[in-house]
Amino acid sequence: MFCLVFFVIAGCQKPKWFDQFEDDKGHLRQTRTFSAEAALKWMDLQLRILRTNPTPVGGLGPGRYFGYCGIACYEAVVPGMPEYRTLAGQLNAMPSMPNTVSGTAYHWGASANTALAAMNRYFFSGTSDANKAAMDSLENALDSVYSRQVSPTTFQRSVEFGKAVAQAVIGWAGTDGATATHPVYVPPVGPGLWVPTPPAFAPATAPYWGANRLMVPGSLNNSTPVPPPAYSTDPSSDFYKMVKEVYDVSQTLTPEQTAIGLYYRDFPGYGGGHYLSILDQVLVQEHSMLDIAALAYAKAGIACVEAGIGCWQIKYQYNIERPITYITTVLQHPAWIPLFATPVFPEYTSGHSTVGGSFTTVMTSLFGEHYHFTNHAYDYLGMAPRSFNSFKDLANEISASRVFAGIHYRISCERGQKAGEQIGQNINNKLKFKK
Repeated sequence: MFCLVFFVIAGCQKPKWFDQFEDDKGHLRQTRTFSAEAALKWMDLQLRILRTNPTPVGGLGPGRYFGYCGIACYEAVVPGMPEYRTLAGQLNAMPSMPNTVSGTAYHWGASANTALAAMNRYFFSGTSDANKAAMDSLENALDSVYSRQVSPTTFQRSVEFGKAVAQAVIGWAGTDGATATHPVYVPPVGPGLWVPTPPAFAPATAPYWGANRLMVPGSLNNSTPVPPPAYSTDPSSDFYKMVKEVYDVSQTLTPEQTAIGLYYRDFPGYGGGHYLSILDQVLVQEHSMLDIAALAYAKAGIACVEAGIGCWQIKYQYNIERPITYITTVLQHPAWIPLFATPVFPEYTSGHSTVGGSFTTVMTSLFGEHYHFTNHAYDYLGMAPRSFNSFKDLANEISASRVFAGIHYRISCERGQKAGEQIGQNINNKLKFKK
């Protein structure tokens, strides 16, 4: 009878970890014990916004949002990760982050939720009313759950900390040069240099993006590709052969090559947010907790930011013309068109290949070299999913897709991917997350 009474009483008692929520004293409950729900749901909503925004956001913008949102998420929960350190003092001009109150409890899910809500409202201030309402709804729904798991004092402390982190990161993001005012860009003129391409013949996009502040000091070290072949119309020249390969490939595309080319068009789709979609899917596959989700969100996002800046420096250094210009004039195939409209900026090197190389190198450092996953990013468009046995395989396919699509030369893709991989490796080597 004594044993029965003992177990009944014990069964009615609250588990010890609950006291760490309810009381404001004692050991902090670590971030690794929290679900990644807040991070994943905000990733999902950001992807929804990217594909439904009234004006397409483009490729570079989402990569930048990815980077800063990842950093804010990480900084909002890293005090609950004893083996990890803040990125302040490591990233260029990043301010000191707010401090937690020593010896008091935090709900790290609530901190991440508040930080990501503020970041998304900042970056998507011009989105539709429906998307703005969705942001409010998500924040409130998560807060409703989290507020019932802790004391009011702990919940409010967690919310205020997440808000303070977001404010600091937003202030820092505003000084990176992405929104700076520049003179109207006048492209150089001459044989082999970039000119607006059909069908829109639009002016060059983001000509000053390469001047943005890098996040990681030295992230572009040893990543500069060798110059492209010298322009020539001689059929025996490397330049002529380089362009003719694109035309020849376009004449013999298999259904699989066509599918690959179209899969990374990303419009309609997520633009540069395609990488965020892949990260989201991997985290779900891994059943990652909040600590790993925040770490991966920050590191992969930073890789995309740095690769975008590095690639745009090269693009506007060389200003090489796109395949469609040479094929329709020099090769005299005036009716030739690629699988989809050529992006409106110079050719060399490939942005997709560079960012893909950097992103996949960082993902390999996080999840391993032989990692099997299937990309379902564009199931909603009716596209067949793409499966891979490594992130390197993903990088190779991204690079090949631009040649299949007819919008890049092979060397632009291969050298861009190599540059991106070096950028990713520099980030792996230089940025210290663990103490």
